[in-house]
Amino acid sequence: MKKKVLAAVLCAAMAGSMLAGCGGSAKDDGEKKETGKREMDVEGEDVTTLNVWTFIENHQDFYTKMAEKWNEENPDKKVKLVLSNMAYDDMHNKLSLALESGEGAPDVVDIELGKFPAFTTGEIGLMDLTDAIEPYKDKVVESRLDLYGKDGKYYGFPTHVGTTVAFYNTEALEAAGIDYTAIKTWEDFKNAGVKYKEATGKTFAAAETTAQWTLNLMLAQKDGSYLKDDGSLDVNNETMVECLQYLKDMQTAGALDTIAGGQPDNEEAYPLYNSGDVAASIMPFWQTSRYTSYMTDLKGKVAITVPPVWGENDAVKTIGGGGTGTAVVASSEHADLASEVFAYIKLSDEASHEIYNVLGFDPVNTEVWTDTTLTENPDNQFVQYFNTKPFAPLLEVQDSIGLLDCYTDEKMPSINNVFTTQTLNDVFESDVDVKEALDSAQETLENEFAE
Repeated sequence: MKKKVLAAVLCAAMAGSMLAGCGGSAKDDGEKKETGKREMDVEGEDVTTLNVWTFIENHQDFYTKMAEKWNEENPDKKVKLVLSNMAYDDMHNKLSLALESGEGAPDVVDIELGKFPAFTTGEIGLMDLTDAIEPYKDKVVESRLDLYGKDGKYYGFPTHVGTTVAFYNTEALEAAGIDYTAIKTWEDFKNAGVKYKEATGKTFAAAETTAQWTLNLMLAQKDGSYLKDDGSLDVNNETMVECLQYLKDMQTAGALDTIAGGQPDNEEAYPLYNSGDVAASIMPFWQTSRYTSYMTDLKGKVAITVPPVWGENDAVKTIGGGGTGTAVVASSEHADLASEVFAYIKLSDEASHEIYNVLGFDPVNTEVWTDTTLTENPDNQFVQYFNTKPFAPLLEVQDSIGLLDCYTDEKMPSINNVFTTQTLNDVFESDVDVKEALDSAQETLENEFAE
């Protein structure tokens, strides 16, 4: 069944958080750190070499493993990947220069979600991947394809859905007399947060200042946007004011507090969750890997559920957050083969199993979401860690995942920057009136784009 998603406009959090959401940029060690390059060892004479650039070390491992599977299944079209891992800004800047000059570009490249609009503006140097995607399209969450599309064409293979879910420390909440399964709406969420604060003196959830995970979810559920239909700036619209004011009211009531690092996904916040000083988070599904890696004391104590909604009839109940699109350079001598290979690496059933098992991401190929040999495998680290079935909330909301199409607009990086460096701090740290803070953001952005 085709997983047709419902459209809603919102923006993901700032680019640094999005990078983390795609697997992080863990430092290499030893020789890898010096070269940043790996080459597959592939036997045979008729082997095509594909140069691949990424800024995510884990993707090198994943791509190599999947390319080995491709070669086993396609012995007449074997590929040898030469993978270069670079620093985030360095790689994107180098790619821009290579495409502009027509020299030095790779065959395949990972492009972070927030950077992608820059590469689909003006003369597009990326391969149209629409035909390569077609064999998998009916299985894939359409909104994730649309993130890397323009004018009816697709230019990137998505990595995951990043379905926004709720994570609850059940042990801490039960001790405070709170039943997390009763939290269905934002009003329920607020009431639970107030009760938790009164019972423990601790923080229920984050009032985010360096990311917009919760704000964007609330905005999408109300079919809101940072932009008008014509693409012009509209960050101080009524729906935005309503959502941000609701979050501020939750903070005032004690249901939210600002936390170290400004959001759940950072090394300053992990210890707060691990110790039980913060009990809940609204985050994309890939936060599962942060729990297993950085919050090991909570093993067996965390539940994953669907996020709160405004009302039961909300058409959009969740959104995808974060992302990396894998693109093929149009001028590559091997563009057609690279497109076919990486469609398999990113979208096939085989790839989807590895995306979950290795990276902890929710695959964009939702056909595997019902494969219990994957989703309920007792040997899987995520199944072992969480006290609920990780994929259960995904199945519940799979037909109401909102479209993150704001990132297809070139204004979004600037909007993100203003919100995560100025607006949210004004509201949650300095108690600036919500409408006043948003009016200031609108003015700042209008001035920037008028220059």
